[in-house]
Amino acid sequence: MNRKHFLSIAGLAAGTLALENALGKPVFDAIADATGAGTKPFGLQLWTLRDDLPKDPRRVLKQVAAMGYKQIESFEGKDGIFWGMSNKAFKKYLDSLGMRVISTHCDITKDFERKAGEAAAIGIKYLICPWKGPQKSLDDFKRFAEEFNTKGAICKKAGLRFAYHNHDYSFSLLDGEMPQDIMMTQTDPALVDFEMDMYWVVTAGADPIAWLKKYPNRFRLCHIKDRTRGATEKDASCTLGTGSIDYPAILKAAGKYGMRHFIVEQEKYEGTTPLAAVAADAAYMKQLKF
Repeated sequence: MNRKHFLSIAGLAAGTLALENALGKPVFDAIADATGAGTKPFGLQLWTLRDDLPKDPRRVLKQVAAMGYKQIESFEGKDGIFWGMSNKAFKKYLDSLGMRVISTHCDITKDFERKAGEAAAIGIKYLICPWKGPQKSLDDFKRFAEEFNTKGAICKKAGLRFAYHNHDYSFSLLDGEMPQDIMMTQTDPALVDFEMDMYWVVTAGADPIAWLKKYPNRFRLCHIKDRTRGATEKDASCTLGTGSIDYPAILKAAGKYGMRHFIVEQEKYEGTTPLAAVAADAAYMKQLKF
C-alpha cells in the first residue's frame, strides 16, 4: 500500500464516521441492508496490542476505534477480561466509542460460570478457549471435546456461546487422524462453535477453504493475520496484505460457509509498531469486498 492510497483510506474513514453519526448505525450495516453486499464489519483481537493495552486501556481502545474497528475480541490479562473495569463499565466505554465486544478469549479452567454470566450480561456472544497445546494421543482431544460440550452447556444456559480457537497442532496428523476432526465430530453443534485462526491452518499446511467446506456453519469466527512470504518458521505473522495468504479468496468463501465474525490479529511487527500495524491492517480490511 503506497502513501497516497493510505491517505485516501484515512479520509474515507473520517467520512465513514460522519455518515455513521447521521445514520445512527454502523455504515457497513447500512450498506448491507441496502445492497446485501460489500465489506462486512471486522474486529480486532486485543492480543495484537498486548504490550500497549495494559498501560492505558481506555486510550488504546479509543485509538483502535479511530482506526475504524467496530468490534473487538478481548482476552484475559492480569486485569481480567474487562481491563480493570467492571463488565458494565467496559461496555459503556466501548459504546461511547462506537464499538462492541463480541467475544473474548479466557482461561476456561477458572470461574467459568462467573465469566459466562458477566459476559452475557453485556451482550458478548462468545467465550473462547484460546489454547490446549499439542498432545500425545487422540484420547486427549476426545477429552477436550467432552470438556467443550460441558462448557458449551454452561454458556448456553447463560445466554451466549462457547468456541475453541485453533493453532497449528490440531491440523497435524496424530495417530493417522487430524485432532481437529476429533474435536469437531465429537462436540455438539448446538453447544460448541469454532474460531478458525486461518494463519495457523495455513502454517500447518492445510487449506482453510477445504475445512470451511467440510464443516459448514461450525466455524463462526476467524482470526485474520498474514504470513511473511517465504518464511520457514512457524511464528511469522506480518501486516495484512504484505504476506502470502490469499484473504480475498478465503474470506469470500468463509461467508458462504457460515462465518459470522472476522477478527484481525497480528503477533509480529517487523519494521513498525503494534499500533501502526493495527492501523495498516484496518486499511487493508476496508478495501476488501467479502
